[in-house]
Amino acid sequence: MTRVAVIGGGIAGTAAALALHKAGCAVAVHEAHPDAAEDIGAFLTLASNGMRALAELDASSAVTAIGFPLTSLRLLDHTGAEVAHNPMGEAADPLLRYRCLRRGDLNTALQKEAVRRGITVRHGARLVTVEEGSAGVTAHFADGSTATADLLIGADGLNSAVRRGISPDTRPVYAGQRVFYGYTHAAAPPSEDACITMIRGSGAAFGYAVSPEGETYWFARVSADAPLSAEELAEGTPAGWRDLLVSSLRADATPAAGIVAATTDDLLVTNATEIPTGTPWRSGRILLIGDAAHAASPATGQGASMALEDAVVLAKSLRDAPGLDAGLDLYETLRRPRVEHNITVSGGISRGTRTPSTAARPSEEELARLLAWERLLGQ
Repeated sequence: MTRVAVIGGGIAGTAAALALHKAGCAVAVHEAHPDAAEDIGAFLTLASNGMRALAELDASSAVTAIGFPLTSLRLLDHTGAEVAHNPMGEAADPLLRYRCLRRGDLNTALQKEAVRRGITVRHGARLVTVEEGSAGVTAHFADGSTATADLLIGADGLNSAVRRGISPDTRPVYAGQRVFYGYTHAAAPPSEDACITMIRGSGAAFGYAVSPEGETYWFARVSADAPLSAEELAEGTPAGWRDLLVSSLRADATPAAGIVAATTDDLLVTNATEIPTGTPWRSGRILLIGDAAHAASPATGQGASMALEDAVVLAKSLRDAPGLDAGLDLYETLRRPRVEHNITVSGGISRGTRTPSTAARPSEEELARLLAWERLLGQ
């Protein structure tokens, strides 16, 4: 039985643990945070391909118990006029519908499901170094503990400690936008059930969806020549970010400025970043997945879904290939073209060099290839 140590208990790491456990591996997850609520302030949407990957992991029920579904997308221009309203994803299947949910809630749900299946999830385990030998790989943690396995998976996010060990020159790069997230019960924007509204504003790309409880989830992507510095991010306040954003949204006759103005403390901002394509994912018995390997700007909304796909394809590759090296080679061959295409497309949207209408959807050939691999764990 292959022993696997997963570094990082976020979406990519916990999903990988679920997939590898299903494929017959002995898996343990080591998470640096003291609890499951990493990035609790931000929300995300899982696309139908991500929901299909969850179904392959028998984890649909854990996720459909949180958040809310999205079945259509409405597009407004800067005047507030509706220019399109179309079904979104595989809306006919309740398990495959797009889903809007908080990142922290998703992390918690996946970790609870892993524990329910008997997978060890250890919190407060901050990685210090990784030592690779001929018979295994050993992770050394800040509390003095160690974990030895046949394979170590770095699923520890954008600023991955595992990546620093195998590709020290790789750094996340700014993708041309600042991204704001917020929640409010005080706004009552026009909406339909299970609909996400996207606004092509003159000063920002804006989107919002209203939960069944009447809470508006919103985001804004604002182009800027330079990223916010660490000091600016640390010293900024919700009120300051709100006022800054409202001033750039008021020029348009859309609901965006009113939604943001009605938001109080539930607001945060981050920089859109990405990992450059072509960076190493692997060194011997060490493999990077998820954002640690292929973080993209949020413009296509595929980050979490790509991480869930990683888990399914990795488990199948290791299960069916003749040996660990062959399995890791197969995984990278299958995954790199797709995820790097997403990095390129999403970065192009963020930088304004490619429009969402021509870039967001994969081709029919890509979808066919994806669907063939999403079912890899089906028996």
